[in-house]
Formats: sequence, C-alpha cells, structure tokens
Amino acid sequence: MRHHHFNIINRRDFLSTVGRAGVAAALASVANVPGFLKRAMAEGTIGSGKKVLFIWLRGANDALNSVVPVGDPAYVTSRPDIKIPFDSGTNYGASGIIADFPQAGSASTYGFYPNAIRLGNGFAGLHPSLKFLAPVYNAGDLALIHRVGYPRQSRSHFDSQNYWENGNPNNNLSKDGIFYRAIYESGLAGNGVTGVSIQNSLPLILRGSEAALTNLTDPLRYNLLSIPSPTGDAKSDSSIGAGNSYGFTPKMNRDLLRNQYAGLQQTLNAFAAINFTEAGNTYRDGQVANDPVGSGITDNDTTWASAWGGQGYYLFPTTNDKNGGWRRTPGGAVDGNKYVVNPNHQGFFYNLRAAALVLNHTSAIIAGTELGGFDTHLQQIQNGNATLGAHADLQRVIGWSIYALRKYFSLYAQNVSWNNLVVVTLSEFGRTSRENNDNGTDHAEASAMWVAGGAVKGYNKGNPSGVFNCSTAEAGLLAGLQWAPGAAGSMFAIDGSYLKRTTDYRSVLGEIIRKHLGATQAQLNRIIPGYANEAQEHLLSGGTVTTPFDKVNTQIRGEVGIL
Repeated sequence: MRHHHFNIINRRDFLSTVGRAGVAAALASVANVPGFLKRAMAEGTIGSGKKVLFIWLRGANDALNSVVPVGDPAYVTSRPDIKIPFDSGTNYGASGIIADFPQAGSASTYGFYPNAIRLGNGFAGLHPSLKFLAPVYNAGDLALIHRVGYPRQSRSHFDSQNYWENGNPNNNLSKDGIFYRAIYESGLAGNGVTGVSIQNSLPLILRGSEAALTNLTDPLRYNLLSIPSPTGDAKSDSSIGAGNSYGFTPKMNRDLLRNQYAGLQQTLNAFAAINFTEAGNTYRDGQVANDPVGSGITDNDTTWASAWGGQGYYLFPTTNDKNGGWRRTPGGAVDGNKYVVNPNHQGFFYNLRAAALVLNHTSAIIAGTELGGFDTHLQQIQNGNATLGAHADLQRVIGWSIYALRKYFSLYAQNVSWNNLVVVTLSEFGRTSRENNDNGTDHAEASAMWVAGGAVKGYNKGNPSGVFNCSTAEAGLLAGLQWAPGAAGSMFAIDGSYLKRTTDYRSVLGEIIRKHLGATQAQLNRIIPGYANEAQEHLLSGGTVTTPFDKVNTQIRGEVGIL
C-alpha cells in the first residue's frame, strides 16, 4: 500500500485507496478531504451525539487482582502473598446483586477495607479498592470483561500498546489509530473538535497520517496557536488569527491547509468557552435533593455533609480539600482516612475532568487520558497486605473515576448524557498468574476491560451479571469458553503461566464503535481490519483462531453483547 501525504492526494488516488476492501489503514491517509468526499464517506451515524471517553491504564494492569477468580482454588495457591483475601462470612458462590457499598471502621472511605467484594455471578470477586464501582454495577451500567487479549500476544509494552491502539495486532507499520479512523469515517475530521486527548502527547489511538487531532498537556497553559495564556500577548494572538484569514494565490491543495486551520480555530474557540480552572471545579456528588443516580457518597457522616450544605464529595478530587472528606468542615480539621483516592493521583483527575468537560461542552466525539504505574514487577502489596499499596491505590482511582463520570454526566449533562456516553479502559496485557519473588507480577497475556455507560447491558439489564469471562457457568457461553479452575485451568492455559484470552479487545472496541457510535459494518471493517476477515479472526461472531495465526488454536466468543 502506498501512503500519501495530504498535499499530493488527488481524487483518483482517494477512490482507488478506499476501494480496497478490508484495508482500514489506507482510509486514514485522507482525513482532510474536500467536503463532498467527506459527506460521501459518512455512511453511518458517527458524530450524531453518542460519545466515548477512554482511559489508558499504562503499564499492564494485573486483572487477576482486579476482578478476582474467587471460585478458582489455583488463585490462592499461585499468589500466596499478593492474593486478595476473601470474606469467610460471604457466600461468593451465591448469585444475585453485588453487596452494597462496603465500609470498614468508623464510616471510613479511603481507609482499609479487607476483603474481595461479591459480584453476584457465583464465581468472581472485586478488589476492595474498587468498592466505588458498587452503585454503578448495581445499576447495570458496568461490564467487567475478563480474559481480553489478541492473537500472538506480545509481552512488550511498546509493541502491545501499538497493537491495541492501531487495531492491527503484530503490525508495527500501521500508524493510524482505531479512534482516529472512527472519526475519519464520521466525515467530520478537520471539522472543529472531534477527538481530544489530555496527556503528555497525542496517543496513537487518535493519531492519523493526515488530520491533526487535538492533544493538550494542560488546557490552561497555552492556546492552540501556541500563544501563552491567560497572560500571553493578546495582540500577537489576534494578529496570527487575522493573518490566516487573508486570501492567497491558488495553489494545489491550499484548500486543505485552510480547512485544517479552520478546524484549529474552531477548536480554539470551543475550548475558550470552557472553564478548566480549579475555581471551576465545583462538580459535586448528590448536588440536588432529587439526585437521580443515588443519594451520593458522604461516608455517612451527617456532620460533615451538613457542613458542606448537604452535598456529597467533589467528583474530581484535584486538591486535598476536594479529595473526599479529607477536610472535615470548611476551614476545620483534616482526616487522612477520608480521601477517596491517594493524593498522588490528583493530577490524573485534573486531566480526567478536562476530558469530561471537552465531551460535555463541545462537539467532540471521543476524548480521553491515561493513568500510569501499572507495571507492578515488585511490591504489589504494603505491609504484607495486597489490599493496600500502589496497585490498590490505582484500583481506587479506576473505581472513583467511573463512579464520578456516571455522576457528572447524569447531574451536569449538556452536550452528552450518561445514557449517550461509553467509558472504556485499555491496558496492553495482563500479569503472570503466579506472583514473582519480589511480591509482584510480570508481563503476561490476557487482561480485563471496564466498559461503563447508561446504555451498557450489565447486571440485570440484558445480562444476568455484569461480569464476563470469569465464571464456570456463564449464561449463554459455550462450554469451551467457561473458566476452567485448577492447576491446569484457565489461569495457566498459555505456557503453563499465563491467562489465555477468551475475547479479543477489538471485539469490545468494535461493538462500541458500531452499536454505540453508529458505524455501519462496512465502516467497521475499515476501522478495524480484522472484521473484514471474519473467517480467520472471528471478531464478530466468535470461533477458533487457528495456528499459525495464533500461538495455539484459541476459541474466542466474538462480541460480548454489552450494548
């Protein structure tokens, strides 16, 4: 395939390129095309109001200590030191709703909670630091998808992150991202705000060969013309803007350059209307008496709640005073046991809030950020307890993030509501089933994904459970795909050491892109090339991926059915 630069593309090249069935990467080479071609390409309804917020869990999350296979005796024996403890008084084998929001001690929120939380599918438990997910899970708005991976899994962070983002496993030459191609297929690329990341650099998943989507390291530091703000040179800023509106001598594809600049200006104007400042971080849990998604988490401390006007915690804990109930009364004493997240992660919530604001206040279709620190080769525990320490802190961030996003897009919705949003996590691979000699875990294969949103079919919303691929008796799942306990079971199905995949991550993202964002199947075949090769990849309906395409013959389920 010949890769084009946008300034030499022509109509014949474009039509030739997109006519090649199944080659999605080619589509990313012409994002900033003239309007009539954009309209012709927009087959589906991407960009019609449904949106996605992604959170990259960089470093490879230990899924076995997130969604715990409580019913597998091999879990305890393979992780004698870092295992999540079980509650002897809890019947994890019982089906039914997850336990209510668990607490320990004197109405403690951040403080120690000792045991795995029952998930109600008769087999799985939840890391206790993920307890904030309880109300989201109970409402049926959360899917926990275990044993997720791709064929011929790489254990290199760099390669595997590339494959998750470009949608082409084992192909490092593909440089366009899955979400970039989805936005391209919307016909809106280069038309104002479409895709935004809030992190150090634009991730591959939003990167394409022609249209520059938006990345902000700090939405308050610079505007999009690189003029420092808010104390920058307004006259210089205005001059640059005015200069780009002047006419110019006709030249090949200058219209594409102008189109790109117009998109830049539209993005700049949209962001200027959003309050990214700390003073603007006023979003609270249960901020009205008739809160439609629960009464809010205030750790049952009526004195504290009364002091703050009866409102719950701040949804985005970006400072100590906004981090749970750390400040017990306005201007009063502090309590370190009342943080909702470790203060070391307050910077992440600044970025998460910015991504949420962008989706809620602009036409953006996709936005997201990243959370690092998951490469837990050593000391995955603290003081001999796996429910404490760095990995537990990261789980708490995941739990509060999804809880907070559900509240924010329910209580403060403007351009998108919780029912029209999907939140999805990504992580390049899982960790070894056996702990290592340093009380940590090493690079492995299958991991887990969290998918949340008002339209998600979790517990009692089209599915009897919100847990997938972590049960010996999951309803509707073929026998060969059920979890096999024991020393020769699912935890060790790859090389006697690694969790084997049951679901391809592309099937999860593909279901979101087609069923939620509105892509047609033909568009999805171009966005994720594996869909165009169903006979071998089985991303849609499931089947057996055979060797040598995979390391071993692997049966997968196809799309999970979460939307």
